[in-house]
Amino acid sequence: MDMLTPLPEATTRALIARLWREHIKHYRGRIALIVAFTLIMSATSAAYPALIKWAFDMFSHKDPRILYQVPILVLIVTSIRGISMYFQAVLTQDMVLLIIRRLQSAMFAHLSDASLARVEREPPATLAARFTTDATIIRDAMTRAVNAVADAATVAGLAVTMVVIDWKLSLIAAILFPAAGIPIDKIGKKIRRASGGMQETIGQAAALLNESFAQARTIRAYGLESHEKSRANQNFEKLYLSLIRMTKTRARLDPMLEVLAGVAIAVVIGVEGFRNATGAGGVGTFMGFVSALLIASRPLRALGTMNAAIQEGLAGLVRVYSVIDEPPAIADFPNAIPLPDGPGKVEFRHVAFTYPDGREGLKNLSFTAAPGKMLALVGTSGAGKSTALALIPRLYTPTSGEIFIDSTEIHHITLKSLRAAIAYVGQDSLLFDDTIAANILLGNPTATQSDLEAAASAAACTFIPSMPEGFNTRVGVNGQRLSGGQRQRVALARAILRNPKILLLDEATSALDTESEQAVQTALAKLRQGRTTIVVAHRLSTVRDADQIAVLSNGEVVEQGPHEQLLTANGPFARLVRAQALT
Repeated sequence: MDMLTPLPEATTRALIARLWREHIKHYRGRIALIVAFTLIMSATSAAYPALIKWAFDMFSHKDPRILYQVPILVLIVTSIRGISMYFQAVLTQDMVLLIIRRLQSAMFAHLSDASLARVEREPPATLAARFTTDATIIRDAMTRAVNAVADAATVAGLAVTMVVIDWKLSLIAAILFPAAGIPIDKIGKKIRRASGGMQETIGQAAALLNESFAQARTIRAYGLESHEKSRANQNFEKLYLSLIRMTKTRARLDPMLEVLAGVAIAVVIGVEGFRNATGAGGVGTFMGFVSALLIASRPLRALGTMNAAIQEGLAGLVRVYSVIDEPPAIADFPNAIPLPDGPGKVEFRHVAFTYPDGREGLKNLSFTAAPGKMLALVGTSGAGKSTALALIPRLYTPTSGEIFIDSTEIHHITLKSLRAAIAYVGQDSLLFDDTIAANILLGNPTATQSDLEAAASAAACTFIPSMPEGFNTRVGVNGQRLSGGQRQRVALARAILRNPKILLLDEATSALDTESEQAVQTALAKLRQGRTTIVVAHRLSTVRDADQIAVLSNGEVVEQGPHEQLLTANGPFARLVRAQALT
């Protein structure tokens, strides 16, 4: 559903019912306490006008009890109200934050299990906005909704007090205040439409900023500062217009409710003034009733603006549920089994893959990677090498064809056991913002310190001793405190520590200098023993030792064989070698 399209009333009810069913009802104990403290707050608020009437009546009659009874009662009532306000606020925020945490966890769990294509469909900053901006808006709406119960109870209590004080004046308020309902409802629908567009714009702005800061080196190297400033200013202008549109729509409510409250109070003053002039009214009644009206004006305004906040929250909730409700593209098949014991033979049979945007990635791809051997996938850019590699751990799902590991089709293997048998090192070796040791231990969290050091040594991580804190040095966001070559060596150490059955290397040594590459290649030669290794390489010097080389073109194998055999055949591989000036 388009975010700018107002939701039908049935959809609104369905969203609220679902939120209750899946999240809110789990906190019935907190809800009971919130209701209890809310009723105490409302009762004490309703008591204020009665106290004021009583005080003015005593003052008019020069009753000496006003010196001690009224002050003591005021202190008691305000103390009870203050205590109940504190616990109601804390319990409300606690429950709301727990619900937000559940929604965030559900979203993250879904995206963690989603296909790579789904995650790559939106910029990271746009996805992050679902967890931050949308969560904040939903939290505010839920808090306002809970407080609305308190406001409604307060208004109800004050209404009872007003009727007790003077039922005739109460009729005036009863006629005037409900008249605000119609414009409030209309403005609320406009706010929901504006909120959807505003949240989308915030996500776009976050994505632009993330992209611009990530490309800071390219922007400065190519003198693109002016271009980026212009692009950012256009986005900021769009965000400004979206926010000011929301502000103008939201700002209509308070003045309207303020004027309406003023009309009600003016009419009451006029009527009561006339009654006093004719001797039919009293000062205590007048002061008590006006006090009740003034006290009721704040919760009434809050109830009026609550609809706007809830409409914004519902728009955010739609965006959150749009993520949670997406059917998982990659999940365990019914009756999936753990990966059977075996040497790790990988076989592609007529595999095809089409990207979500319709681009053809692979077609009729067939090859076999033998256990204990290294298969190299080579070819020009866009031939489908990296895509083929990503299909093995089921980062993508083939459009057609089958992939087998030891004669078991991978869709019939549980994802957990399949990926546990694989180590993958990509050409973009981005690390987590943690220590070097923590990044390597992701390969095997139960490894010992000696295992960790052996893996780092095997991956030629000779730079670690010179780091400020050695293995405990933090690498920064995406590993930005390390060079490209250092990041790749840490990623390789992680793969070595994993001790996999199947090793997938996608240009895993592309950022290494000649000396480090030679050391890593020696380590990989040992690591490959008894394992199936599939390597994607553009630098053909790295595949001389491959047992088999498969040359891909337009998503299928056009030539396959050992290095020397392919050179002798003088086919596509030989042309690639000559293009790289290799002999």
